[in-house]
Amino acid sequence: MRLPSSASSTIILALINVIALLVIPLVYFSQPNSSSWTSSSWKLDVATTTDSSSYSSSTTSNYASSCSATNTSCYNSSQLLPHEHQQSPEAEAEAEAPTEVSSTFLLDHISPSPASSQIAVEVEAEKEHSSSNTSTSRRRVKSKLHKLEISLGKARSSIREAANLLPNNNSTSAKFHAQDPDYVPQGPIYRNSNAFHRSYLEMEKLMKIYVYEEGEPPLFHEGPCKSIYSTEGSFIHEMEKGKLFRTRDPDKALVYFLPFSVVKMVRYLYVPDSHNVDGIGHAVTDYLNLISNKYPFWNRSLGADHFMLSCHDWGPRTTSFVPRLFHNSIRVLCNANTSEGFNPSKDVSLPEINLRTGEVSSLGGPSPSTRTILGFFAGQLHGHIRYLLLQQWKNKDKELQVYETLPRGVSYESMMKKSKFCLCPSGYEVASPRVVEAIYAECVPVLISDGYIPPFSDVLKWKSFSVIIKVNDIPNIKDILMGISQRQYLRLHRRVKQVQRHFVVNNPPKRFDIFHMLLHSIWLRRLNIRIEDL
Repeated sequence: MRLPSSASSTIILALINVIALLVIPLVYFSQPNSSSWTSSSWKLDVATTTDSSSYSSSTTSNYASSCSATNTSCYNSSQLLPHEHQQSPEAEAEAEAPTEVSSTFLLDHISPSPASSQIAVEVEAEKEHSSSNTSTSRRRVKSKLHKLEISLGKARSSIREAANLLPNNNSTSAKFHAQDPDYVPQGPIYRNSNAFHRSYLEMEKLMKIYVYEEGEPPLFHEGPCKSIYSTEGSFIHEMEKGKLFRTRDPDKALVYFLPFSVVKMVRYLYVPDSHNVDGIGHAVTDYLNLISNKYPFWNRSLGADHFMLSCHDWGPRTTSFVPRLFHNSIRVLCNANTSEGFNPSKDVSLPEINLRTGEVSSLGGPSPSTRTILGFFAGQLHGHIRYLLLQQWKNKDKELQVYETLPRGVSYESMMKKSKFCLCPSGYEVASPRVVEAIYAECVPVLISDGYIPPFSDVLKWKSFSVIIKVNDIPNIKDILMGISQRQYLRLHRRVKQVQRHFVVNNPPKRFDIFHMLLHSIWLRRLNIRIEDL
């Protein structure tokens, strides 16, 4: 897209002024009017639509680069909180399972004074300066934003203080119990339980979300609640109800929600077997142009404090039509695949849950002593990893029971509850509903994938309650599971029961459940950037 001459001049002049003055910024990082919601209104500050086939992997360095091109400041990843607390030798001995896919854990990145970097503002602001009324409004917004950033700075310091407290200390536990009588995160399922708990409490005090009211159902403001995509629909539904964390004043918001449903867009805008997703791309691009023209918030951060959410396989592809949505914004995705551009520094892994009735049907299971099956999987051929699993183990072992189709009269749910370990291989995409199904059934999940970032990895230590197996170790699955001692298995089982609360869908939501954990993950991403006014 060719830049308008006025926009080019504005950018060049801005850069010359920046270089001349050596200004260093503080830190890193309703329904629409149908006549105005057209592709003809596209602006420079949303970026041009890209061919969907051109999107590729995004990395942490790409995110840092995108922040340096905005008035958004990213926290330097070298400024870390203390890593997770040291484990006892007994706990260390347990963690012999294959290492999980590593990611950038944001609780380790919170810093009170991040490194400064030069920032070039790429937005057109000349027209806004021409009006005294607009100028007054800008000063008012700046004041509110400044106050928000001060509050976030205090929250960062508080979290760092909590992170340095010793775990399992009686005085520390008593202090946290006094602050939160409902639940105090403790134990090895957490990377740093003190830091998580303090961060969660700070989120409850400060988190405010503005939901854009533009857009009409069914593409906007609603989603599926009774399908494999239920986490997408249930989250949108809770945000629309507006009872938790939502603000109607956009100046008070820490983050801004883009309430479109990729599942609904695929249903209504995609022609089956056409291989043409341009309609979806135009809908998302036009929507971003609409809000960027109407509000100052997208342009202020170039999307870094905005988030979208999707459990459809095409979630990443949909965001690729707007490069700043792809590279800058917080993308909450079930398809959390690093090989398709998922960036754990700014994106959030969304658990995939198949709620056939819209509610959790069954929680819990029998005791470990009654689980007679070593490992279990049942599922159709769906992608290369499942092909390898079925080829190697289908109907070949009585202890490791792998089925493509269950025998007549055999219940899938009962098989999970009879098994010690439940295999959760990726399909065509990395996420699998079997992970949460296993946790619900108190069956230790066995993750088999390439490039998958499990949900809430910035808080939860997955290797403490699951087994993570590399794809090339599929022939060795039985040996790996047999090599886990009974004592180790009992620990894993106990921790699956403990972590279960963080994956439960409640209506209405309850503290520390999946809804609140998702908000906490979004909160952490916002906590690790700092926004400056235009």
